[in-house]
Amino acid sequence: MIEVKKHGIVLKKTDLAFENDSVLNPAIMQEGTTIHMLYRAVRNGNYSTVGYCKLDGPLKVVERSNTPLLIPLTDDASKGVEDPRIVKIDGVYYITYTAYNGINALGALVTSTDLKTFERQGIIVPKYTFDEFKRLAECNNLVNVKYFRHVRHFEPNEQIYLWDKDVTFFPRRIDGKLAFLHRIRPGIQLVMVNDLKELTKDFWDHYFLHFNKHIILDPVGVNHESGYIGAGAPPIETELGWLLIYHGVYDTSEGYIYSAAAALLDINDPTKVIARLVNPLFIPEFDYELNGVVNNVVFPTGTALFEDELYIYYGAADNCIVCASVSLKELLKELLLNKVNHES
Repeated sequence: MIEVKKHGIVLKKTDLAFENDSVLNPAIMQEGTTIHMLYRAVRNGNYSTVGYCKLDGPLKVVERSNTPLLIPLTDDASKGVEDPRIVKIDGVYYITYTAYNGINALGALVTSTDLKTFERQGIIVPKYTFDEFKRLAECNNLVNVKYFRHVRHFEPNEQIYLWDKDVTFFPRRIDGKLAFLHRIRPGIQLVMVNDLKELTKDFWDHYFLHFNKHIILDPVGVNHESGYIGAGAPPIETELGWLLIYHGVYDTSEGYIYSAAAALLDINDPTKVIARLVNPLFIPEFDYELNGVVNNVVFPTGTALFEDELYIYYGAADNCIVCASVSLKELLKELLLNKVNHES
């Protein structure tokens, strides 16, 4: 078993208007011993912006902005920008988030070279209705039937798109291509393109026609991730492959339970899953994880590495930001004991 150290709450809400309800699900950018934390800040009424703070080392907050770093500026995000992730590729920060307008939740992107000024790239996932997605993706019988269970209901005149969240980029190009993970329930999918301009309707039509080839991970068994899963922190490059820390969701009679999970992807072809933990990496166990805005949630979205210690930052019960850590060496060792022979 892997020893997981839980370090407790790193960041709480304040009385400031933009974060007086909760703070959660942070993006983490490590530069030496400095950590830039871009976190989801929620004001009363469930309206989200992105706040900013700086850490010296993995746990000590030394600076915190009293205004949001990113705010909604488009109709797609009229109800908030949620759950950011961040990587730096070729000197440019790629900050992904979920744009939410009260009906649709879609992955979007902003870029920056200094974390002070930002260029909005807009929605980068497909704007397809569920019926449009289903018509293309069910052309073969190789896709988990859970993808075709549509459960959201709105007024008939609303423009409803397939929810596509948890977008996170790999921290470098792979074979010259930008690569990012995204989540159409219930699994995690991969996109690889030379340029984001390639993400046209024709691209997504072809993508969904061959959807099974782009699914990296699907829920398995009747365990901690049997309901659905989603990408968490940006993949971490290791000598053994890409380490992916993600979340799994288990549906119980008392509601969903979110846990942290881990998998190892091939360094050159991340569609190939090398290994996957059978058991959760960690689960909700402390009061701040069990009770909050949404109970029973640990939702990892960022990591930082100090020597061999991998610090995993996560939202706890949709209420506060918490950190846990593991030995990277021991985690990789445990993953190699759980190799995957065939991944559909």
